[in-house]
Amino acid sequence: MNKALPIGVENFKDIMESGYYYIDKSLLIKELLDLRGKVNLFTRPRRFGKTLNLSMLRYFFEDTGDAVKNEENKLLFQDLKIMEQGKEYEKHMGGYPVINLTLKSAKQPTFESAYSKMKRAVADEFQRHQDILANEKISEEDKKLFQKIADRRAEYDDYSGALEFLSKCLHQATDKKTVILIDEYDVPLENAYFRGFYEEMVDFIRSLFESALKTNQHLQFAVITGCLRISKESIFTGLNHLNIISVLDKKYSEHFGFTEQEVLQMMSYYEVETRFSTMKEWYDGYLFGDTEVYNPWSVIKFLYDLYSDVDAFPHPYWINTSSNDIIKDLVARADREMKGQMELLLGGGTLDIQVHEEVTYGDMHSNQESLWNFLYFTGYLTKESEYFKEASIFLRVRIPNVEVRTIYQNTILNWMKDVIKKEDFRDLYQAMEDGNAQKMADILNGQLFRTISFYDSAENFYHGFLTGILSQSENYLVKSNRESGNGRSDIMVRSPSLRGRSFILEVKVSDSIDDLERDAKEALQQIYDRKYAEELRTEGYRRIDCYGVSFFRKDCEVRFGKGEN
Repeated sequence: MNKALPIGVENFKDIMESGYYYIDKSLLIKELLDLRGKVNLFTRPRRFGKTLNLSMLRYFFEDTGDAVKNEENKLLFQDLKIMEQGKEYEKHMGGYPVINLTLKSAKQPTFESAYSKMKRAVADEFQRHQDILANEKISEEDKKLFQKIADRRAEYDDYSGALEFLSKCLHQATDKKTVILIDEYDVPLENAYFRGFYEEMVDFIRSLFESALKTNQHLQFAVITGCLRISKESIFTGLNHLNIISVLDKKYSEHFGFTEQEVLQMMSYYEVETRFSTMKEWYDGYLFGDTEVYNPWSVIKFLYDLYSDVDAFPHPYWINTSSNDIIKDLVARADREMKGQMELLLGGGTLDIQVHEEVTYGDMHSNQESLWNFLYFTGYLTKESEYFKEASIFLRVRIPNVEVRTIYQNTILNWMKDVIKKEDFRDLYQAMEDGNAQKMADILNGQLFRTISFYDSAENFYHGFLTGILSQSENYLVKSNRESGNGRSDIMVRSPSLRGRSFILEVKVSDSIDDLERDAKEALQQIYDRKYAEELRTEGYRRIDCYGVSFFRKDCEVRFGKGEN
């Protein structure tokens, strides 16, 4: 029986003890010990294995204070690569008290509720170390403050300085400096930016980090993970020993996400390697340093579906695991130039951007470069190449794969639907009723000019665009792709009353601007040739008008004809 896939399992101990399939990332430990960074910030997109890796670090380094538990933790690593590296690494196992904090739960609608969640997370970590209160090396005053924090009764300043205080207590009790692990540090910052309380959240996170990481004499080393590299000035003030490892760095490049060899091994294990080309097309495409990387969450989800049905269709699994607010904001605020750049990317093209690694959410709309950098570092764009120019690093970026392109397309379509709902299209319907093809074309061209299109699925895009506009009328019913006659008409529009009007629209996408007029005529002729009007006529409609509509990028052509040719 094959091992189960660890869908949603982010606790390293659970994976190893329950026998889940695990891709060995334990050499991350070796690299951390070799490079000896004091405070290490790893920035990677959401769902790329950051939480699981931090969990692994905790079980490797933590001295639990219980000899039996320490031995149990050592057994978790017995078959992993780190145990092949020699005694100099093994001696660090169970060698330090560990503070392990995740800020994922701070994604809340108000600062008060977000702060409450962070306070609870800090309190839970204090409770996890409650046993040290019995240690006589800790003063009675510190014990009282420790208990107040653990019981969530302490003041704001006590919580903002809580990590430094806990590391001091642990150091005093064990005579060992602490390892601090902080997961998803920027989740509360991203959420606060979009919710409107960014400055309050920045102040709290800055205080939390400054006390724990800046001058903390009780710290052995720290590992922080997040999606974005928020600027030193706003969060990591004065942290001169901060070692930032972004997706551009060649160091640590194989430890987050799956390499192609790892994906091939997994697919072979589950005997679904025949679907490798689909896996690669949908979920590959990331480049961390010089290492080609697959999205691990989506790989595991697709493997789960393939294991039940080798012919299963791929899906954009990543879309529901991460906030897409950045893309939504990009689309909503995009000017004409940015829309053109998005269309270029959606069409498979590339964009050159200057790298700005130290940015804040407040910088997001200061210029286009900042926004493209956000999309790159959050995994919505990937590096194709990089070059050095005028003392700056530039990237040539593209959309990584089909999955991410689908996220863009879904976001854009939803935005277009919202925009269309706010428009008044009575003039368009009046033009349809009057048989005024030119006016229809003018109105549609005006709408196209303001939208974002994507040409690799152009027919679906234009069909959805036209259906969305026509669906705004309160006087007509709109149905698309209904079977009728000898084929399939694109769009049927009808009055609820059989005595009212009805329309058939056939859509074509032209290969060039010069083909627009011909294709509109062919679309109209297709309505007649395939007898698309039969269904309406059978139902009892007598006033049937037909329109052939052709599109090429931002241009549209319309041809009008009566229901009878």
